Amino acid sequence: MEYKDKIMKFLAYNGRVSITCATTKELIEKARNTHTLSPIATAALGRTLTISAIMATNMKNKNDKLTIQIKGNGSLGGIVVVANNLKLKGYVQNPVVDLPLKNGKLDVGGAIGNNGYLNVIKDIGLKEPYTGMVPLVSGEIAEDFANYFASSEQTNTAVALGVLVDKNGVKASGGYVVTPMPDATEDDLFILENRIKEAKTISQMLDDNMTLKEIAEDITGDSNLQIIEDNIIPIYECDCSKEKIKNGLIALGRKEIEDIIKTQKNIETQCHFCNKKYNFTEEELIEILQSM
Repeated sequence: MEYKDKIMKFLAYNGRVSITCATTKELIEKARNTHTLSPIATAALGRTLTISAIMATNMKNKNDKLTIQIKGNGSLGGIVVVANNLKLKGYVQNPVVDLPLKNGKLDVGGAIGNNGYLNVIKDIGLKEPYTGMVPLVSGEIAEDFANYFASSEQTNTAVALGVLVDKNGVKASGGYVVTPMPDATEDDLFILENRIKEAKTISQMLDDNMTLKEIAEDITGDSNLQIIEDNIIPIYECDCSKEKIKNGLIALGRKEIEDIIKTQKNIETQCHFCNKKYNFTEEELIEILQSM
């Protein structure tokens, strides 16, 4: 199968600025279909999946795992995304949330709310996962991640994320992250800031069929970009299984499982990330008890 989604990494200004650009239309469309998302929920989850995919490109080992949690005071509830070796999955608590347009655009910030937190968990094989939690700035997600990078990773990073939705589904989706290197000059930063201010939105650029290289050139003004990686493919894929759900039941403890057997006889569970259902009969629950 040929994927159109792609992430590319560049260096601009003779290596003084790093740019990562992503197009994620297929990834986000699969999430939309999996969860029957409203347009505003599609935009919120889509932006989070896109930035998660970009961040996952910096995780070196195939077993490294990135978990993003966003919880605000808006009607969307919360967002959870997990990235494992560029295989991503995610969900929103309220997939059918709907709000009036704000300035002609989907009001993602209103749906998420600006009172809450963004939590980034990186499990990279150390004793304890790295956790960075910051308060939400706007709920628009790109600004919240820029704040996270500045607060938790001490990098002055520009983040742009966009999802364009029409009556047929996801029309365009993607994002970019621009990070100055330590040797970036004041002139570099001045040029970069003005280029980004003047640029069209990322979803507009993708909808105009601009390539990722053209987008990177547009936001930097550098026509001599160095391509670092050019064919990183993110996909939406859930790795749930009955065995994993069984382990989750075991984690509930003996008393909880005994109560399920007494009151329900059997249980049906559903994966949050792909909506697949798993049934455990009374006999299977008794077997689980006996194995504990």
